Amino acid sequence: MFPELAVTGYPPEDLLLRPGFLRAARASLDAVAGEARGIVALVGTPWFDRDLANACAVCAEGELKAVYRKHFLPNYGVFDEHRYFSEGRDLVLLRFGDTHVGITICEDVWQPGPPATDLALAGAQLLVNLSASPYHVGKAEEREEMLVTRARDTSSFLAFCNLVGGQDELVFDGHSAVLDDAGEVLARAPGFEEHLLVCDVEPERALGRRLRDVRRRELDRSRETMPAVETVVLPVLPEQSPPAAAQVTPFEPELEQMRLALVLGLRDYVGKNGFREVVVGVSGGIDSAVTAALCVDALGADRVHCVSMPSRFSSEETRADARRLAESLRCDFREVSIERVVHGFHDTLGEAGAPPAGLAAENLQARARGVLLMALSNTYGWLVVSTGNKSELAVGYSTLYGDMVGGFALLKDVFKTDVFRLAWHLNARAGRELVPTSTIERPPSAELRPQQRDEDSIPPYDRLDPVLEAYVELDRSREELLEEFDPEVVERALPLVDRAEYKRRQAPPGVKLRPKAFGRDRRTPITNRWAG
Repeated sequence: MFPELAVTGYPPEDLLLRPGFLRAARASLDAVAGEARGIVALVGTPWFDRDLANACAVCAEGELKAVYRKHFLPNYGVFDEHRYFSEGRDLVLLRFGDTHVGITICEDVWQPGPPATDLALAGAQLLVNLSASPYHVGKAEEREEMLVTRARDTSSFLAFCNLVGGQDELVFDGHSAVLDDAGEVLARAPGFEEHLLVCDVEPERALGRRLRDVRRRELDRSRETMPAVETVVLPVLPEQSPPAAAQVTPFEPELEQMRLALVLGLRDYVGKNGFREVVVGVSGGIDSAVTAALCVDALGADRVHCVSMPSRFSSEETRADARRLAESLRCDFREVSIERVVHGFHDTLGEAGAPPAGLAAENLQARARGVLLMALSNTYGWLVVSTGNKSELAVGYSTLYGDMVGGFALLKDVFKTDVFRLAWHLNARAGRELVPTSTIERPPSAELRPQQRDEDSIPPYDRLDPVLEAYVELDRSREELLEEFDPEVVERALPLVDRAEYKRRQAPPGVKLRPKAFGRDRRTPITNRWAG
């Protein structure tokens, strides 16, 4: 089994509207089918026949034997499958001697009932599911709970193959699995890495459970009609000896899953888009420290460049921490003062009759740093990895064309409180101080004016983040939030979130880590008078 749309990658988006792309996908599928000898390969692919379908191609004996078209097309969150595909109607049943295998694709098993139950009624003892199920925190465990239920509902063995890797903002975590008809996990692949999972099963064991389970008969009686079933007879392949030893790799703890997802997302974005090295502006603060540490984790120290750009407001402590961070990570470090650049801006704007002051003067410093980072990017071909987190992006505590500048925003979907947790986790995992303890324990500050602290402009993060999660990810109303959280925090936070939408539209892509991320997930009009 291969994942959903394995031939093209997922999601191909509007490439699917190009006839040339579909022809190339078909040529690739034909090449795969030609190599499928002594094996049956189930391959996810786009399939055009009068209309376009999200399909599973059955390849055996050097040719294409059958095509199953996905029934349920998700059209929520990050999914737009109704834009591209038509819905399948028929079922495909593979017969290997006395064993029957039913094919499903991703959303087909998230839905209770058909097509999974129809396949079981048609005789399938083993259901296979080709999937491209993107990751968010808690998704792997949630998904497997659903698979357990589906195996039990259908009294069928279930083999689930999930995509692995980063695609723009999405990360696919793998965690492919095989379950028996009682929902017991027989095998599970590790997460966040490509892996060949091999597991021997005895699907005829499902027969006894079905004979004892009268619910299936009631379901059969209640159906007036059944969809058409295409049965494809395939050669019985020689048994392998000895049987494969099934492995059940444990799920990683939550913080480790977060780290693995961020590392995989960055590594694939950098590699697949033709970059080799990255540059991070390090301030001595926790966001840039965690970003740099994750970049080294993903790419290696020799491919990461840390640039400190102090101003007259930068403290000796943060400057020292920026250098200490680079030394701990063993990567290239450069310190470039922005003072002359900022003075140049001030002089030029003064000549134009608009000498900057207040917020304008603060933002000039951030934008000077953005200019320098992009110049280094243009000069050396380094990808700028920006360092802002979800809390800052939510309330607009960030500077357009300043600290938001870059090609990839690694922490874009990580709340500030989770940045702190990740910092401690990275240090514990390394067994040493990757991120300086002084950086973690120092009150957050942009250092754009004397004695500045984040809490001067926005509520404390430990009180802000729960409100942001409820408002942004759970779509709770203002009235609901006022009942549950500190009214002062709610009244400060919500207008900030709403006003910052135009900034978020211009932010770089970044790893989706939460159930509802800015960008593909959350789509709110900029021009909008709704206040709650």
